[in-house]
Amino acid sequence: MTQLSQAIEFVEAFCAERGIGRHDMLRLSQVVEELFTNTVEHGHGGDCAAPVRLELEASPRAVTLRYEDTAPPFDALGRLAAQPPDVDAPLEQRKVGGLGILLVAQMAASVRHENEDGWNRWRVELDRRG
Repeated sequence: MTQLSQAIEFVEAFCAERGIGRHDMLRLSQVVEELFTNTVEHGHGGDCAAPVRLELEASPRAVTLRYEDTAPPFDALGRLAAQPPDVDAPLEQRKVGGLGILLVAQMAASVRHENEDGWNRWRVELDRRG
């Protein structure tokens, strides 16, 4: 988790260099934070030296994040589709987990996940809003 701040700084610098607005930068940072936290806490079970790769691409209409980690394969999007969290249930009746990926999916124009060659590969596209 100590490297999360570097990942967010990377996002902030990318957005500043390309004139991407604060609102979009914050949304993108939130996505990176969610994926990174899931990698460390759920994928690896805590801090470790396993690599994470971030790649960003900007167009006038969208920002695309490619996020990769070497945590054990887990189909978070499949689980979300099969067992969406009941956000209307009282807190004491809700199951733990799933809200972060739901948030990512709701913020994104598109989101994909695959596991290939020992890497979890996410592609998240956010429409630019300003």
